[in-house]
Amino acid sequence: MTAEAAMNSTRTTPSLAKATGSMAVATLISRVTGFLAKLSLAWVVGLSANAVNDSYTVANTLPNIVYELLLGGVLTSVVVPVLVRARAQDADGGEAYVQRLMTVGITMLTVITVLAVCLAPVLTAPFVGNTGGTANPALVTAFAYLLLPQIVCYGLFAMFSAVLNTRGVFGPPAWAPVLNNLVLIATIGLYYLLPGQIATNPVQLTNPKLLVLGLGTTLGILVQAGMLLPSSRRSGFRLRWRWGWDRRLTEFGGLALWVLGYVALSQLGYLVISRVATATAAGGISVYTYAWLLVQMPYGVLGVSLLTALLPRMSHAAASNDRRALADDLTLGSRLSAAMLGPVSGLLTVLGPAIGVALFSVGEGSADADRLGFAITASAFGLLPFALTMLQSRVCYAMNNARTPTVINLLMVAVKIPLCLLAADLLPAREVVHGLAFANAVSFVVGAVAGGLLLRRRLGPRRGRRGLRNYGAIVVATGCAAGIGWLVRLAVVAFVPGGPEHALGAWIWLIAGGGLGLLGAAGTMVLLRVDEVRAALGRFTRGRKPAAG
Repeated sequence: MTAEAAMNSTRTTPSLAKATGSMAVATLISRVTGFLAKLSLAWVVGLSANAVNDSYTVANTLPNIVYELLLGGVLTSVVVPVLVRARAQDADGGEAYVQRLMTVGITMLTVITVLAVCLAPVLTAPFVGNTGGTANPALVTAFAYLLLPQIVCYGLFAMFSAVLNTRGVFGPPAWAPVLNNLVLIATIGLYYLLPGQIATNPVQLTNPKLLVLGLGTTLGILVQAGMLLPSSRRSGFRLRWRWGWDRRLTEFGGLALWVLGYVALSQLGYLVISRVATATAAGGISVYTYAWLLVQMPYGVLGVSLLTALLPRMSHAAASNDRRALADDLTLGSRLSAAMLGPVSGLLTVLGPAIGVALFSVGEGSADADRLGFAITASAFGLLPFALTMLQSRVCYAMNNARTPTVINLLMVAVKIPLCLLAADLLPAREVVHGLAFANAVSFVVGAVAGGLLLRRRLGPRRGRRGLRNYGAIVVATGCAAGIGWLVRLAVVAFVPGGPEHALGAWIWLIAGGGLGLLGAAGTMVLLRVDEVRAALGRFTRGRKPAAG
């Protein structure tokens, strides 16, 4: 492939709306099945009734931490911009460069995975507090031996996803996690059917239930990575070992050092959260993890799809030194994120208790349903700032600027850690998790504000009045959604036996409040003439064809 052909290929990638829409469907199914897997685990195992869920949660986070700390942040953040530049500039469309990059990446992933498994006891120790919660250090380590092999699978998935995205192929990376989730759901079902329990005194690595849960989880990540291999071949990419050095790998390494700093700071923040959560009331780390998973779900469906579709465009604009186009994409992404996620954030703040009771009032997780619901409420305001922070960091990476996201993350962690420690000192043990959720959300507010100011200096001011009017309308719509959700709660209190504290009332509050709240927010944005909503409605109405007479 010639450089000219590669440039034309970049220009003819699917439109933003088409790419985002198709990914959103896949991501929605992925998030729903992923949440069903988590929910199934809570129903079967519970949140705080025993050591299994807390221990599994901490151990299952370790592969992500090690992978992100040593390589993953680099692969997911700077590989796509680097590959877009190589595809546009090289006579072979960047094929040789990609093969060298894959060779180095796979080698490093294999070495890292082997070392991580060997050092499992050392890696688990810092994340488990021994003064309270139910996370069992020995059980965390046993799970880690079975789960840490996921590192190489995560890496392969990230690299092949980057290759596919730069070629305009977005579907398989979006659908692959669905297979992972289905494997995990089957694993939890098998775990439930097996007799007995996982012993904690002493912990035995040969325990059938321990092996099923650990190995089944790792199998799901392996299947997720393996699904991309046929798609990569169909896209025209051939994985061949290609040793040797390309001078741009040195440039890549310079970017990587800053990204590693970013990831190290993120993991320091998580380390403090994990230590505090596992050292207070039982189930703290599981409640925190489930609550943030639920808050992130709308971003996972809409924001990730938008970001994945925008990143190749932004990288192409940066490679062409077209700062106007880059600034326009940032503005577009920010406004779409606000229009989609702002009202959802307001609803989650109000509906948090309903979500907790409705989803976790059955099985072993019922004892912590209200606790989880208030953790959602405490962190929901961080949803939109989280999405904006992710978008801003990708703009920086598209410009080969990995320093700015790391500086922003330093500010975020500097805010998060003191707030977490303050929550541990001031709040009752069972409510510490609410303080942790709040601290995490506040850190993203700080990050979004700092990122916006720094990018304004780099790219210049964005168009002002029209954008401010749209944002003001979105704030009004968000308040409308939250208000409708609260009015539905008052109706449930007045007319439903048992009120919102029981499952029936919680489900009515969640469904009616959520549905009416979203309709109210959408109607408000239409009436206030929010450009993004009007454009979406116009595209929908134009796309409808009249029935044949």
